[in-house]
Amino acid sequence: MARRCELTGKGVMVGNNVSHALNRTRRRFLPNLVKVTLMSEALNRSVKLRISAYALRSVEHRGGLDAFLLKQNDDTLSTLAQGIKKEVRAALAA
Repeated sequence: MARRCELTGKGVMVGNNVSHALNRTRRRFLPNLVKVTLMSEALNRSVKLRISAYALRSVEHRGGLDAFLLKQNDDTLSTLAQGIKKEVRAALAA
């Protein structure tokens, strides 16, 4: 399973540990991923996603999963999230 947020696309970054003597060793900065169950009002069902804590705050700020998905660009969404976005769009159009 990739260490990547399914909604924002935030992933692993690399950098250096820098000691007091300025010795540099490579390290990885992992995203703060959380397994959450979000409710979709348009689909009337819950959806399990692995998203970053930042994305969870963004979902709540934008007014729920449906509003977040409709505003989010498809390039950052995972294939699962793109499918959910397509279902939400169809449900709102009907």
